[in-house]
Amino acid sequence: MSNTTIAPSEVARRVQEDDAEDLFILDVRNEDDYDEWQISGSVNIPVYDELLDYDYSTLESHLDELPGNEEIVVVCVAGVTSARAAEFLREHGFDAKSIDGGMNGWGRVHRQYEIQDVNGIIQIVRPGTGCVSYLAYDDGEAIVVDPSQYIDQYLNAADERDLEIVGVADTHAHADHVSGARQLAGELDVPYYLHEDDAGELDSVAELEDDETIAVGNRELDVIYTPGHTPGSVSFQFDDALLSGDTLFLRSVGRPDLEDSAEDAVREAAGQLFDSLDQLTNLADETVVLPGHFSDEEIRPLATELGKLREETTNELLSYVEDNDETAFVETIVESLADEPANYNEIKQINWGKQPGGDTEALELGPNNCAAN
Repeated sequence: MSNTTIAPSEVARRVQEDDAEDLFILDVRNEDDYDEWQISGSVNIPVYDELLDYDYSTLESHLDELPGNEEIVVVCVAGVTSARAAEFLREHGFDAKSIDGGMNGWGRVHRQYEIQDVNGIIQIVRPGTGCVSYLAYDDGEAIVVDPSQYIDQYLNAADERDLEIVGVADTHAHADHVSGARQLAGELDVPYYLHEDDAGELDSVAELEDDETIAVGNRELDVIYTPGHTPGSVSFQFDDALLSGDTLFLRSVGRPDLEDSAEDAVREAAGQLFDSLDQLTNLADETVVLPGHFSDEEIRPLATELGKLREETTNELLSYVEDNDETAFVETIVESLADEPANYNEIKQINWGKQPGGDTEALELGPNNCAAN
């Protein structure tokens, strides 16, 4: 990395670790692109199209809005036009760098967290996409859960801790990102675990069943069948931790419309999801919920005790489950569904094994829209 660029992973570290006091993130993309997906805390001055033509007039007219005593990091789509903007700013006396790879690079960042109150869980967060994956480990062995397509992240995390990966699992067939589970399992010659109702046309899948257990060292990963978000969604219990996939988030639940968006189908799937959540809420209050996604939650790692989730009012849909009000739960979901994840149909076809991947990195870039509201 040169002194004119900054790694997106370094930006993510500084943003998350409260080391961004002297960091000003300038996004030069067009307003619509910025509104759809951005780095938290960034400021948008839309001059992207002008910079493509080497026209700096609009940026120059905004110079008095930029801080002279902070490091400015500029982001665009892929890092090319932001490099031009950063150079222009340096010529005008600013301490400016370009984020290497732009928002494309931001979407590839992964950050590791140990779960303080849980033994044997590593959480791997992608701040740019809202995706969360895990290593559950014991006595030198590990199971990888919901890995991204960037499988080196998991190989490196295991190597750093001298762990042998003995299996790879998806909690469901993902619609928002391309799964790396099959590739990782294939390279290591270990089982790939997935519920049969989400397996599509995949072969060589170790099919998961309710109440099944997967050995990890001297411990077990317990399978809980939790359909609703998808027909084959499962959650995993690892002693006092619940890897809830896309069934239960900290502020919402998984949307039930990505298999079939017809209203009758959504209502049926929402009813299944209600029953699945009712099952999960019967677990002990001390169970630590580890979700498969986040939206704008700032806590890291993403972990909250189930009892605390029940008490708080930030998860409206879970409160309907607590009140045993399935009607309100279903109606709220039907009325509040947002835009689907970008390219979700194509991503699901890839994860089902129904079509080969193309430019899989570009397919999954964009906002996380897997929550029901």
